[in-house]
Amino acid sequence: MSLAVLYSRALYGLDAPLVTVEVHIGAGLPSFTIVGLPELEVRESRDRVRSALLNARFSFPSRRITVNLAPADLPKESGRFDLPIAIGILAASSQIPGNRLLHYEFAGELALSGELRPIRGVLAMTLVAKRDGRAFILPFENAFEAAIVKSAAIHPAHSLTEVCSHLAGVEPIPEFSGIPRTGEISYPDFSAIKGQLHARRALEIAACGGHSVLMIGPPGTGKSMLAASFPGILPEMTEEEALESAAILSLVGAFDPMNWGRRPFRSPHHTASAVAMVGGGTHPRPGEISLAHCGVLFLDELPSFQYCQYSFKYSS
Repeated sequence: MSLAVLYSRALYGLDAPLVTVEVHIGAGLPSFTIVGLPELEVRESRDRVRSALLNARFSFPSRRITVNLAPADLPKESGRFDLPIAIGILAASSQIPGNRLLHYEFAGELALSGELRPIRGVLAMTLVAKRDGRAFILPFENAFEAAIVKSAAIHPAHSLTEVCSHLAGVEPIPEFSGIPRTGEISYPDFSAIKGQLHARRALEIAACGGHSVLMIGPPGTGKSMLAASFPGILPEMTEEEALESAAILSLVGAFDPMNWGRRPFRSPHHTASAVAMVGGGTHPRPGEISLAHCGVLFLDELPSFQYCQYSFKYSS
């Protein structure tokens, strides 16, 4: 067939919206066009996909190739669309069967040799892929992160050739059954702090009630040490809280499966911009406030933060 349709995921803020990858091969002068609001990294996938197909011993069609990433008004960035674009070209050119494509979602960056490289945001994408009832084919390096989502159907692959063999039924990729690699949760020992009885008592009350704390005192009195030890006296994270926190950290590539269930502690510098703190940007990403979800956000030297200076100015 000359048209192939398959699914992938984009990252937009804290969400992982569905992206339908449509590949059409038609008559005309040889060309390779990607439409659907692709950013520079996605447009560059044309060269990566071409080299990966040739090095994987597939033929690259010398015809007019059009790739549409729908919806057209959703920005597409990063190299995660390399794999679905390559699979779509192979299916549209009848080099692999396309009858099973709609049962899977694909994401992965291709090396020029056809190997699959890890991507960010896998945990967030796996959560919604499971919700929609589709299996997920992704790079092997991301398998342990994706496996944190219980009962998700994950098929990790090392290369484009493995994915094609799986879709053709020649050598199926077994569903990943590995246990997520998690480490022992440890925090700075709150009980090791000597003295500061009133401050410790205030933090204990704040931990019980989920309150914010404003610590005031001269340098060297132990404010930073108290704040760093604060996550250790918070209640253990529930499964839902751990998933929410891990999914947010995964969006910026900051999640390590070894820290599963560990409450985040974020301590941004006072020169951090408002976008770095709140989130946003050309491609919206979580800020420090969101990255500290279910954990502790420590603003050292609070009056030095730019937006705090504005609030003090106008309040006075």
